[in-house]
Amino acid sequence: MDRVIEKKKFTPKKIAVVTAVSLAAVVLVYNLLFAEHTSKLNVDSQRVTIGQVQNGNFQEFIAIDGSVDPLKTFFLDITEGGRVDKIFTDDGRMVEKGDTILKLSNTTLQIDFMTRETQLYDLMNERQNSEITMKQDLIRKQNELAEIEYKLTLAERAYKRNKMLFDEKVVAREEFEASRDEYEYLKKRKTLGDRSVKQDAQLMDERLRQLDESISRMKANINMARGTLNNLYVIAPFTGQLSTLKAEVGESKSPGENIGQIDDMNGYKVKAAIDEHYISRVYPGQKGNFEFNGKKYDLTVSKVIPEVQNGTFQVDMDFANGTPEGIRRGQTLQIQLNLNEGAKAMLLPRGGFYQSTGGSWVFVVDKSGDFAEKRNIKLGRQNPQYYEVLEGLNPGEKVVLSSYDTYGDIDRLELK
Repeated sequence: MDRVIEKKKFTPKKIAVVTAVSLAAVVLVYNLLFAEHTSKLNVDSQRVTIGQVQNGNFQEFIAIDGSVDPLKTFFLDITEGGRVDKIFTDDGRMVEKGDTILKLSNTTLQIDFMTRETQLYDLMNERQNSEITMKQDLIRKQNELAEIEYKLTLAERAYKRNKMLFDEKVVAREEFEASRDEYEYLKKRKTLGDRSVKQDAQLMDERLRQLDESISRMKANINMARGTLNNLYVIAPFTGQLSTLKAEVGESKSPGENIGQIDDMNGYKVKAAIDEHYISRVYPGQKGNFEFNGKKYDLTVSKVIPEVQNGTFQVDMDFANGTPEGIRRGQTLQIQLNLNEGAKAMLLPRGGFYQSTGGSWVFVVDKSGDFAEKRNIKLGRQNPQYYEVLEGLNPGEKVVLSSYDTYGDIDRLELK
């Protein structure tokens, strides 16, 4: 009789497979729950820059370059063109107000001046001759009028006498009427003579007045021409240093051409160019400072020139406590210009990390100093030295400041 053989449920092969799967599951669960997943990178601590977070006064400022300029500068521009005839001094020398710096020659201007003078002399001669002629004519007419007045007096006397005798029937009517007609005729001539003399006198005065006005205008023109000739002499407008002189004997200069400048050496100011981004935040009265010969000096913004050229605008700054000894025109100063009065804040030194993270996270060094871990933070304002920390850091903590460009997605730096 046949016997039923029961099939085995767990063969050694099945037991081995189940055991292997179970072990793999245990390892997977362990890795998920207990294993460390942080990506690490070994870094030489000597090749990174570490800075400490601290509380302090956050002063928002910008770093700008300024050049030392004289308080006042006069640019020497040629008013009239010409050829450089003579140079009386050299650039770099001190000049007094009124000193002649150089002389130009201009033949055209000189001929024009001589022509104007000749015209003036001709006009003055014409005036003199006209006056003599008109006065002679007036005197002649006055003599004629005097002759008429004399004859009128005699005729009036004869008329009155004949009238009396005619009334007494001593003289004939014809003789009486002849004396009367003579008298009336001379009266009319005298009236006309008076009018003629008066008109001639008025015409003479008017003519002389016109000539005098012409002479005055001609003199004014000559004075202008003389001033033009005087402009051929370049004169120092005030006492100072002739810092530049761009002229050589025999060289031709055009009207309006600049040939140099004179600087007032009684004081200096600082002129600086600032990026147009800050034009709304810079105003007169703002403070700045710079270091010179190991000392710090203060500056004050005195003038803001709002015109923007090539992305910058200009400001003038005065020395707050006098000009530093030894400073010279043309020197370049590194200036810290304060944009506000400053306030208490948590500060993080600037570093190359910002270009990689945008200030959203940093590597914070553990207290042991053995490693640094990634941490999210929030930064606010910044100046050339510090960032303002708003969140994520505490005073006293240390941060890796150098560039993170080579760290990739690393979460922890092992400092060796």
